[in-house]
Amino acid sequence: MNNIIYIADDDNNIRNLLKSFLEREGYVCFAFENGELLLNKFTTEPCDLVILDVMMPGRDGFFILQEIRKFSNVPIIMLTARDSDQDYIQGLNLGSDDYFTKPFSPVKLVTKVKSILKRHQEITGVNDLTPVDDNNLIEFGNLKIYKKTKIVTIDDVEVSLTPNEFSLIAYLILNKDRAVGRPELLEKIWGFESEIETRVADDTVKRLRKKIAVSNVEISTVWGYGFKVVLKKE
Repeated sequence: MNNIIYIADDDNNIRNLLKSFLEREGYVCFAFENGELLLNKFTTEPCDLVILDVMMPGRDGFFILQEIRKFSNVPIIMLTARDSDQDYIQGLNLGSDDYFTKPFSPVKLVTKVKSILKRHQEITGVNDLTPVDDNNLIEFGNLKIYKKTKIVTIDDVEVSLTPNEFSLIAYLILNKDRAVGRPELLEKIWGFESEIETRVADDTVKRLRKKIAVSNVEISTVWGYGFKVVLKKE
């Protein structure tokens, strides 16, 4: 079955361009002129990936992102006309999977869509992202990770994580016997092929540390290299 993608952008040319490029790759696409129309459709008929423009009439893309994240971990790519660090960080903090600044290459966006969907399927299934454990449940200290439902608990109390935060903690725990370098995390979690977006990994680790602070698990920094998950010393 082909993946279904929803696109929301008030620019008709961009909607049609993206729809054309994605359908050429075999995806089933539905385009909306604003985020609220997309949200209404998604609420009753979820899709496999969402592409959201930030600045749209009515509710902006960040609002729609927040609303979707209340009940779904679907991969979300944000589009914006503003090349702003604040927008970039806000999107990641709210749970987006990636961020494209206009004008952008449709070919590169399609490549990113393929990468994100592949990683999303890897995390929810059993494959090379989870080489150490073929079971649904992963445990480390008092932290439990349920791969199929993408739920994380501390002492059996659920912790709210974004998809990338979930992917990161799962990958670190599955590789707990070693330090994981930033380039590896960028490739496995975000699909980047170089270290040009190192900040993404560091910012995600920073947020994740706060969310699991009450557990007996911590993410230690291996200076100049990457990160390692360890149990806190009593």
